[in-house]
Amino acid sequence: MHMTVQTFSVETLTPPPDATALRNQVRAFITANIKRDDPRRLVNSWAVPDHDFTRALGEAGYIGMVLPTEYGGGGRSQTERYVVLEELLAAGAPVGLHWIADRQTGPLLLKYGTETQRKRYLPGIVQGKIFACIGLSEPGAGSDLSAVRMRADKVPGGWRLNGQKLWTTNAHHAHLMLALVRSERGSERHAGLSQYLIELATPGITIRPIIDLAGGHDFNEVFFEDVFVDEDALVGTEGQGWAQATAELTLERAGPERYISSLGVLLEFIRMAGPAPDAATASVIGKLTAELWTLRQMSMSVLAKLASGEDPALEATIVKDLGNLYEQEVVRAIQAATPSGFDLMGDSACAKMLSLLVQVAPSFSLRGGTREILRGIVAKGLGLR
Repeated sequence: MHMTVQTFSVETLTPPPDATALRNQVRAFITANIKRDDPRRLVNSWAVPDHDFTRALGEAGYIGMVLPTEYGGGGRSQTERYVVLEELLAAGAPVGLHWIADRQTGPLLLKYGTETQRKRYLPGIVQGKIFACIGLSEPGAGSDLSAVRMRADKVPGGWRLNGQKLWTTNAHHAHLMLALVRSERGSERHAGLSQYLIELATPGITIRPIIDLAGGHDFNEVFFEDVFVDEDALVGTEGQGWAQATAELTLERAGPERYISSLGVLLEFIRMAGPAPDAATASVIGKLTAELWTLRQMSMSVLAKLASGEDPALEATIVKDLGNLYEQEVVRAIQAATPSGFDLMGDSACAKMLSLLVQVAPSFSLRGGTREILRGIVAKGLGLR
């Protein structure tokens, strides 16, 4: 059997001309606004909520940077936004509240939304006052998103929603949910799906917390019981929800957060090792640093394709998979390299970061698509299945 094998491309990202000045501005902002009272907040920080920091970030113009100025955005380039994200994540800034709205909801509304939706929500997103969550997974439709069963029935003046969303990150903080819903009765798989922008204060919506094994509250289950939304809640074209959602996932899978979640503990490990580490420690630091730099180049290549109007879905999926592997490997490698008497329950910054990451890092390869699903996407994209 003849099989056509596709390839993926790597492009060079040209940094913005004022990249150094922009980095210095962001670093000054971070110094003035970030709290360093708990080292555990400095790892996996894109899941850490902080209302004051998010509001200050919006006032400084670091949210909605690529959105047009007519909606309150910065009108700046994707490369400038990337520089800001790198600095925020490397410093462990608590950006969890606005992260999804800035990364996905805003750009998706700009591309598919109505003018009414843009004017209603984009300015608040840019100001750090409107937060969003993503309604994808359901019971029985986790990694297989095309099996969603939450339904939208057309009624006079709008839609009636019934169903449940599961593992919904930040729903307890969010004002909006962008949900993938089955809008055509009897449809199956990728057909008959639409996206809706739902205000979570709407009557009939119940949000229940899911507390993880580390005691954290990131996830929720959200129930919809005869929830009425008006016609303008539909985002994009009815029945085209699958194509829109997969485009949205490209934005989710390739950013620097996919390989920087564990960076804080690596930096602290380097500080703890000092300027003259032993050979074994130096080897671990060298290996992890080289892999970090490689992932950074791959991630910036995806950004270069996005900036040029291409769809880097395949490349983004690869970055997400390799990035999550790296984030987990950082934890394992540092834990193995620390002295035998190292106390994970100790008071040092490294110990506090490592003790948290040991508990939460296994979940890194689940969010944004499980490893098995991602590799299936890569195989299909390369023509191998």
